[in-house]
Formats: sequence, C-alpha cells, structure tokens
Amino acid sequence: MENWIWLSAAAILAYFVKGLCGFANTLVFSTLLSFSVDNVNISPVELVLGFPSNCILAWRGRKKMQPRLILPVAALVFAGTLPGMFLLKNADAGVIKILFGVVITCLGLDMLLRRKTDAAKPASKWILPVIGLIAGVMCGLFGIGALLAGYVGRAAKDTQTMKANLCAVFVLENLFRMVTYGLSDILTADVLLQAAALLPAMAAGLGLGILSGKKLNEKVVRFAVHIMLVLSGIALILQNLL
Repeated sequence: MENWIWLSAAAILAYFVKGLCGFANTLVFSTLLSFSVDNVNISPVELVLGFPSNCILAWRGRKKMQPRLILPVAALVFAGTLPGMFLLKNADAGVIKILFGVVITCLGLDMLLRRKTDAAKPASKWILPVIGLIAGVMCGLFGIGALLAGYVGRAAKDTQTMKANLCAVFVLENLFRMVTYGLSDILTADVLLQAAALLPAMAAGLGLGILSGKKLNEKVVRFAVHIMLVLSGIALILQNLL
C-alpha cells in the first residue's frame, strides 16, 4: 500500500510538470522511483503512462505543428532508441543508476544555464544529428526527452509551439518504443496493468499542470524543477557509489 501511494504521488508530480512545461515528466518520475526500483522496471511503465499525455498535449497544439521540424528529429530518435533499449535490458542496474544520476545532473545544470540565454536563438544545423542520436539513446535507456526539448525549444517561435512539436515527436517515439519494447519482452502484461492503474494519477497531475500553467509563473516552476533534478541526480550518484 505504501509503495502504491508513492507510485501515485510520483505520477501526479511528474505529470503536473508535464502539463506545465511540456516535458520533464520522465525525469521527475524516474528520479523519484530510481532510488528503490531498477530502470528496466521504470521506463516501460512511464512509457505507457506518458503516451496519452503526449497525445493530449499534441492535439491541443495541433495548429502549431511543423512537420519539417518533427519528422527529421523523430527519425534520428528512432535510430538512437535501439542501442539505448539494448543497454536498458542488458546493462548492470547499479551502473545504469549512476549513469542516470550523471545524466539528470548535467541536464538540470544545462537547463539552469540555458535560462539565461535567448530561448529564440536558432539552433545550429550541424548539431541536430548529434542531439537526435544521443536523445534517442536516452529515450531507449531512460525514456528521457529533455535534450529534444532543448533543441525544439530553440527552433520554435514560442512556448506553445515548442510544446506542440515536442509532444508530436514524443508521440511518434512512444509508438516506436512500445513496439520495440514489446518485441524485446521489456513491455509486459504486468507493466500494462500497472500503468493502467496509474492513469487516474497521471490524468490528475496533467490536468492540474495545464490549469496551473495559466496562473503560475512558468519560469519560477521550471527553475524549481531544474534545482530538484540537480539535487536528485547528485543524491542518486552518491547512493550507488557509497
């Protein structure tokens, strides 16, 4: 019962952030659960749980979608997902947790530093393949799309455009990863049942996040999320090293 309350609370918090910012739900959900659960048991649950939320946000922003931005990024993510999925299934759980801690710490620091730059600055064309492939590996291994958020955020004209295009990429990536996870026996019937049971918590968090986005200062919330990610990443690294 205690574990179930913790799972539900993690889902509500993660999807509150998703509704507010359009991303970072996987980082929050996986970070909270990685202290007690192996990533191979977290990523497939979060994948199934996140798919409907991405569909909802993508549909809400459908008028702002840009196929010329979405399709190349999605293709690169697909290419990187396969090696990431292989590592998820075969790598040592402790090593993955340390790597995950390093990744979320670096992402949190990058997001904090990026706050001070011009979000509308065009992204360099040469960096897209690198970001896409690395993001694909991270999606396959952890389900993390924050690197994509960084790129799409720079390519999009405003926050709503960023959310719409980013979530459209996530929808395609989710579908691809659900198929590959299923073929690799990572996505099982037990995972589907657990994710289905957490759907009410996801819906509650997402709804609160969307509504709060109209009233709260988004910059303040993002700053708090970034700080939390950095501290959680450092704690996760130390926990598995000591």
